[in-house]
Amino acid sequence: MRSRRAHRDDPQLFNTAIGGLLESHGWHDRVAMGSVFGRWAEIVGADLAAHTKPDSFADGELAVIADSTAWATQVRLLAPMLVKRLNEEVGNGSVRRVRVRGPQPPRRRGGLRVPGSKGPGDTYG
Repeated sequence: MRSRRAHRDDPQLFNTAIGGLLESHGWHDRVAMGSVFGRWAEIVGADLAAHTKPDSFADGELAVIADSTAWATQVRLLAPMLVKRLNEEVGNGSVRRVRVRGPQPPRRRGGLRVPGSKGPGDTYG
């Protein structure tokens, strides 16, 4: 008995079909990073997740926003370990760098300003 050749229109397992679709369109990294964004607390831990959030991912660089300069410094120190942990989640080599931003100072409105005054320097960025 001869085995029948598979055709493109033959039924496939859902997982196989989705995997092929992701590969053919180059979406694998995007989907994996979407998973990281959705499971941030599970991946980095509750303490770190309470003070940080992933912001964007492009060209192997994950941008993370911290809610204070102290937490931004902490994430910078943990960056090599975060890269390793993230690559375990999304596939080796997908994440090459973690870039951290601290909180942004509030936008000033109005015409009255003191030249050179930026506010408390230990609070922002």
